[in-house]
Amino acid sequence: MAGMATFNLSSASSSIYSRPSLPSSKASSLLFSSRPSILPMQRTPFRFRILPKIYAFSSNDIKVGSNIEVDGAPWRVLEFLHVKPGKGAAFVRTKMRNYITGNTVEKTFRAGVTIGEADIFKETKQFTYKDGSQFVFMDLSTYEEIRLNAADVGDKTKFLKEGMDCTVLFWNGKIIDFDLPITVKLKVVDVDPGLKGDTAQGGTKPATVDTGAVVNVPLFVNIGDEILVDSRTGQYMSRA
Repeated sequence: MAGMATFNLSSASSSIYSRPSLPSSKASSLLFSSRPSILPMQRTPFRFRILPKIYAFSSNDIKVGSNIEVDGAPWRVLEFLHVKPGKGAAFVRTKMRNYITGNTVEKTFRAGVTIGEADIFKETKQFTYKDGSQFVFMDLSTYEEIRLNAADVGDKTKFLKEGMDCTVLFWNGKIIDFDLPITVKLKVVDVDPGLKGDTAQGGTKPATVDTGAVVNVPLFVNIGDEILVDSRTGQYMSRA
């Protein structure tokens, strides 16, 4: 038929929608960039919050040295014994010392009963000198001085020496007691050199140390020797 034009659609469509050829490296780059970007998810580790254990102090927790509060006063446990009778409820028999008055009493608690712990704070102080009837202790970091009367120090004067670091105990902002070092070094100033004995049998003799206390020492200890003594019991431990 006259005037009829013929179009090659396949070639036209291919020419319209065809893209310019790219080098293989650029093509692969283009194809990669056309994909959606998905970042890997980072897993945040789940952390358990560890809470402090809160428990009540009971008579079952009593041991030698425990600080407890009874009738509004602080006490130190000196001895204890858990008793489980054949009949009846178990109980704890104690021997305690009152920090304030110094009195020692025996008291029995039912097993498992809740007891208040005495909130006692400890600080290290150095005994520096004696001023009349008062004993002066110093905080070596602040140089603050505290004073204790002879009645407050008590028998601890037997082993207390100048320059000795002691532990001072506070309760409700007040000084209630102090502890000597468990092991103290003392110098023998007097002993009977003529006392004889069988050293193999562990014989002892009394010796006076530089604090004025008398300690039983082995027979081989002489004047001028330095010895170690347990301040809690007053017993000789060894030569220094």
